[in-house]
Amino acid sequence: MVKHVPNSLIREVIRAAGGHDADLKDLAARHAPADIVRVLLDEITTRCPAPVNDVPVLVELAVRAGDQLFPTYLYVLKGGPVRPATKDEAFIAMRVEYELGELARELFGPVRENVTGVRRTTLFPYVADAQSEGEEGSGAEHIGTHFLAAQQGSQTVLAGCHSRKPDLSELSSRYLTPKWGSLHWFTPHYDRHFSSYRDQQVRVLEIGVGGYKHPQWGGGSLRMWKHFFHRGEIYGLDIVDKSHFDAPRITTLRGDQSDPDCLRSVAEEYGPFDIVIDDGSHINDHIRTSFEALFPHVRPGGLYVIEDLWTAYWSGFGGNEDPKQYSGTSLGLLKSLVDSIQHEELPQDGGHRPGYVDQHVVGMHLYHNLAFIEKGNNAEGGIPPWIPRDFETLVAVSSGGHE
Repeated sequence: MVKHVPNSLIREVIRAAGGHDADLKDLAARHAPADIVRVLLDEITTRCPAPVNDVPVLVELAVRAGDQLFPTYLYVLKGGPVRPATKDEAFIAMRVEYELGELARELFGPVRENVTGVRRTTLFPYVADAQSEGEEGSGAEHIGTHFLAAQQGSQTVLAGCHSRKPDLSELSSRYLTPKWGSLHWFTPHYDRHFSSYRDQQVRVLEIGVGGYKHPQWGGGSLRMWKHFFHRGEIYGLDIVDKSHFDAPRITTLRGDQSDPDCLRSVAEEYGPFDIVIDDGSHINDHIRTSFEALFPHVRPGGLYVIEDLWTAYWSGFGGNEDPKQYSGTSLGLLKSLVDSIQHEELPQDGGHRPGYVDQHVVGMHLYHNLAFIEKGNNAEGGIPPWIPRDFETLVAVSSGGHE
């Protein structure tokens, strides 16, 4: 079983990377540099895109912490993921050296676009050493076999060493999620609504890990969100055990979204959440139960997202093909939220008492099969009672007595 770095240490690294240089120095003083380096390397290997080089190469990634140097050799070859290796598995085509603090900022700090001067690089770093020791082979002799692979392999590794905003549609395809390019076209909407959260230390809960009852399928969207929210923690709730997808910054939880007590228990232990995404069973009653149980555990300024609204019309999911018969469906819930947002405009003598949802839903964005619900304090104040409620009287009052 793979032993992962504790999330508590990852949180500390992320927090320090977003702070002052003194915070990073304090972090290195409180924890073994080797443990911090392991956090950084785990992150890099999960962010690297698929290699494109046909010739295998090693990229040496060296992290310096004071007078200590921690080298890791990353094997890069088309057809497999970037992985740690021994130094004799392939030709070392490039050496990349970072100071520990700089690499931490690149990975987990607020995004720094077009940054230069953060690393030292050396092409064919050990060719000169080999010649001085009497071994055959010059740098020129490697141009034909390793020059292109060095460029491609370095690009692959360095793509995993920064936190610049990725293309969500590309990530969806990379991690095999149906949120773009097949069943759905959600990623532009997600990018629009989630971009302002990227530099925050968010907690994201997604209901539904994927793969249904298959023990190995699924997990793609959790990896996608981990990559997109480079400073966040991602939680996945599923009725089937999906713990084999657990990884640094990804935690799977087993639970039933139709059980409100289970949902509240999860939220009390792991929340409050910045974002909740319901991509679970898509059964209408489950969608409504989940919203009622989890929306109170979304922090002010956060979002609650519901996917796959098409089931509101499918009887097999508790829906109704007649749009007028929407009671009890996901769309019925969303239609009721329109009134919740406007609750302060209801007649004060009508006996309406605003509930939690009325008081905390402040906005909603609806797209094909996708809804974003904004959490906040819905108390801007309604139109005052002394404003006339009929058009003719309002015109007369607003005209200053002129007819």
